[in-house]
Amino acid sequence: MVKAEELVSAGVKRGRASASARPAPVIRHLGVTEYATGWEAMRRFTAGRGASTPDELWVLEHPPVYTSGIAGRPEHFPKTSNIPLVRSDRGGQITYHGPGQAVVYTLIDLERRRLTVRGMVALIEQAVIDTLAQCGVGAETRTGAPGVYVEGAKIAALGLRVRRGGCYHGVALNVDMDLAPFSDIDPCGYPGLTVTQTSAHGVAAGAHELGEALARRISQLLEAR
Repeated sequence: MVKAEELVSAGVKRGRASASARPAPVIRHLGVTEYATGWEAMRRFTAGRGASTPDELWVLEHPPVYTSGIAGRPEHFPKTSNIPLVRSDRGGQITYHGPGQAVVYTLIDLERRRLTVRGMVALIEQAVIDTLAQCGVGAETRTGAPGVYVEGAKIAALGLRVRRGGCYHGVALNVDMDLAPFSDIDPCGYPGLTVTQTSAHGVAAGAHELGEALARRISQLLEAR
């Protein structure tokens, strides 16, 4: 497994863009990364970045883990499970991560890009919708329930944290994974919410490929602003 300091070294220490420039985000593929390792690396990246640090998008998968946001309520948690539960500092309630899910962490300087948190959430959601459309899958958002849905079932969950004008955490797109752990929780705090994945809608692409496509679409939408 990669160490947290290895994840942050390239981005923070090598950023040389001018403070006024908005270069395209650097896309990094991190493979399978423990959740705690990725979380620590994101916090260190955000704490150490400056005006010249390029934005980054981290594409990865996690071993099985439940994560809860800062507003997480225990009644939505699993009653019994061998899967670890991590209380993180992102927004939102509880969700599940596991192999076969494409995670894209968005380490973006919102102030430099003149983006609000709500604007960044909308941009990520649109990137997911656009990526799925390229695969022939129609998707939509829901008012008051962040994320992306296909035929009423949630296919992508997201949550962000903002510090020092920059955001981290990001979006998780279900691709080809074991969905059973979702049945032991109230996904995103909604009892009875069904979840789905791209493989159930005839998409053959795997998590690595869709993670890359999603990261590139996020980058394109950021650059188009």
